[in-house]
Amino acid sequence: MKIYLTAIIKAKEEHRAEVLETLQNMVTETRKEEACELYSLHQGIEDKNQFVFYEIWKSEDGLALHNQQPYIQAFGALIDEKLQEKPQIYTTHII
Repeated sequence: MKIYLTAIIKAKEEHRAEVLETLQNMVTETRKEEACELYSLHQGIEDKNQFVFYEIWKSEDGLALHNQQPYIQAFGALIDEKLQEKPQIYTTHII
């Protein structure tokens, strides 16, 4: 069953450029993954420090494999220091 994921990421103002660069690398690399159907990154209009991922995965296993990739782990290393708060992640199915 497909997994639909929305992630909301809030960068600290002084780290926005570095966070954005990391997120854009995640897009480039993730789109190469076999289980990835859609991986789009959005930036807030009113709040430029807010980023939103919208993702579609072929399966839970594919998403789990994605979360083990080095570029995802590199993002994880930024969370405590470079983000305002932990990312909000919502996983859903279409009903």
